[in-house]
Formats: sequence, C-alpha cells, structure tokens
Amino acid sequence: MIAIYPLNGIPEIYAGDDLAKLLRVALDNAGLWPLQSDDVLVVTQKILSKAEGRVVDLDQVEPSAEATELAETTRKDARLVELVLRESSGIVRAVPHVLITRHRLGHVMANSGIDRSNIGPGGTERALLLPVDPDGSAAALSRALANDEGIAPAVVISDSFGRPWRHGVVGVAIGAAGLPALVDRRGEDDRNGRRLEVTQVALADQIATAAALATGEGAEGIPAVLIRGLPLPDGEAPAAALVRPLEEDLFR
Repeated sequence: MIAIYPLNGIPEIYAGDDLAKLLRVALDNAGLWPLQSDDVLVVTQKILSKAEGRVVDLDQVEPSAEATELAETTRKDARLVELVLRESSGIVRAVPHVLITRHRLGHVMANSGIDRSNIGPGGTERALLLPVDPDGSAAALSRALANDEGIAPAVVISDSFGRPWRHGVVGVAIGAAGLPALVDRRGEDDRNGRRLEVTQVALADQIATAAALATGEGAEGIPAVLIRGLPLPDGEAPAAALVRPLEEDLFR
C-alpha cells in the first residue's frame, strides 16, 4: 500500500535554518521516524529556497532598460521582471500578464519560477527564487536524514508548473536524490509482447504530483510530505534528467 503522510507543524523557515533538523522533528512528531527503505520525502521548493536564503527584497532591485521595456509589454512589476531576466537563459513568450522563460536550470516556466506568495513577513515586497542547485540540495538532505544504519531516504524537491495546452498546475520535481527521476523503459515488452519504443516514465514528477494532493497550492501550510510504500526501481538519476535538451525542442 502506498501512503502519503503530510508533515504538519513545520514552522516558518528563514535563511540559515537547519531544514534537515526541522524535517526530522516533524517526522518524529508524526510517528514516521526512523525512516524506512521505501520512503520518499517530498520537500516543497519554497521552504528549501527560504532556508537557502533565496529571498530578494524588491526595493533593492534596480530594473535594467530591458526589464523596464519588458515590464511595459507584460504589465508586470519592472523589479520582478529584472529578477526574471537574471534567472533565465531566454524568453519564450511575453504578452500582457504572461512572461514565460527558460530558466537557467532548463525549465520552461512562468516568471523563471519566481514566487511572491507565502513568503512570510514582508512578503508583498519580496520575491523567492528557485534554489541554485536543487539536485545537490536533495542529495544533501538525503545524507542528513540517513538513519543509524546509514540508509538514506530518497528526496524529491517539488514545485508546481503550468503545462502547454492544459489549464492548471501540477507538481513537478526540480530536484531529486536516491531514486531514478526518469525511468527508461524502452526495449521492454508490454503484456502482449510488443516492444516499448518511446516510453520513459517521469517518476519524480509523478511523486511530486502525488505529494501535491497533501501540500496543496494555497494556504494549506504543509510544506513537506512522506510517501511510504512506493516500490522504487533500481538506479539513480537527478531531476535534471527530466529536462528535454534544447536540440529536442519541437516547438521553437
């Protein structure tokens, strides 16, 4: 049986907080410690970014000429647009109220993943950037949460993206450790003996979306969940493996 356990009681996170320690306390309070070999800990990007000091005061941001011009087109705060440009490697689409970019990590997303909700005190004039190295952060959390026998849990860093041609957001993995974020099943046979030719499973994205059922997208206040009982394939691949290379972009 696969079970999803929300981790309640995690306090507001600030730069420099020991996130692994706070997660361990929450797991212990929920009766989920020590962790088991089939556990996957899903941590939302928001608390990781806060702990890593990725909060920016907008009044300290000086918009460039490019940001000012783009802000007029998109009708967005020029300071926010400046941050978006700094975090991106290219602009995909810019129209009123919409700014889609390719983030420096390769993700195609709105506003380079920059968020202004649920940031904490003073949040209306602050912005939260994505972690610098989400895969590295996931690996560090996994090591820090290893049990006494040295067994480290799989960790997924989750965020939420919109999707082309579909309304709404879903959970996605921007960081992963201890599991194969992408499972290549090409070459296997289906039930009828037909060879699979293109099937690759975005396992870490599936896990992130399952966790989003508990973390929510608004004022739920649940920034992490534990998924227990999920059989994991052998191997390990970071969330970066989920990003399609530019040369495979069919829509440019």
